[in-house]
Amino acid sequence: MLTDLKTILADTREKHYAVGLFNCVTLEMTKGILAAAEELRSPVIIGPAESLLPGASLAEYADLMLGMARRASVPVALHFDHGFTPELVEQAIRLGFSSVMYDCSMLPFGENLRRTREMARLAHAAGCSLEAEIGHVGSNGSAEEAIAQTIYTDPEDALRFAAESGCDALAVAIGTAHGVYTETPRLNLYCLARIAEACPTPLVLHGGSGLSDADFRACVAGGISKINIFTHNNLAAGRAAHDHWTAERGAFELMPLVTEAVKRETAHHMRVFGSAGKA
Repeated sequence: MLTDLKTILADTREKHYAVGLFNCVTLEMTKGILAAAEELRSPVIIGPAESLLPGASLAEYADLMLGMARRASVPVALHFDHGFTPELVEQAIRLGFSSVMYDCSMLPFGENLRRTREMARLAHAAGCSLEAEIGHVGSNGSAEEAIAQTIYTDPEDALRFAAESGCDALAVAIGTAHGVYTETPRLNLYCLARIAEACPTPLVLHGGSGLSDADFRACVAGGISKINIFTHNNLAAGRAAHDHWTAERGAFELMPLVTEAVKRETAHHMRVFGSAGKA
């Protein structure tokens, strides 16, 4: 059943679990994620990011995923992740995405707040939730190089931003980065605890692929309500296609194998995040 981000995260803090956003770019990935959610009775968030639009247009992703989300037997939010371009965020809202992220985190605090507040009004008028980001989670080069560029989230700024912007979820920077880690990341859990104590808005962890299960559990215990995963599932899908390909197997024969690989990877994370059984 299609729902919005605000609803799907409503009791995560109280019940000490997080819901995964599993970015997906193909039918096989989407099927695998939803199959895991239904089997484990877990709420789930799916959808593309602006950086993934070379694979398909927003309209094409909506065509693929909206019907699947509506037919699912568990709560599903369809989310447009890391929208930097306001026209694309507005298009996602018009297309029926139930959640959007408007990422102005590289702008000065005041400009980020102003733009987020305007987009939140537009989203809420359409029954759509809005996620924002304060601080900045690095994403250029290697993950380690990106961490060096991270601007950590200040707890007082987080409280003010959430209260004045009207966002329904807030991504925070505590030491993760987008990409593949070659060294073990060092999370600033003290920073997370201070942010969670100050700000009641559901908090989001970006750059989750590559963290250990213990890291994820510590983040959930520290107040994270939503965790973003793409790299893990993307690599699982690629490995399944590679490992099972033969000269006699085409795309059709590989589809169920890719779906199953993504389902296994997703199910593992749902158990770690504590969302299994929460639908």
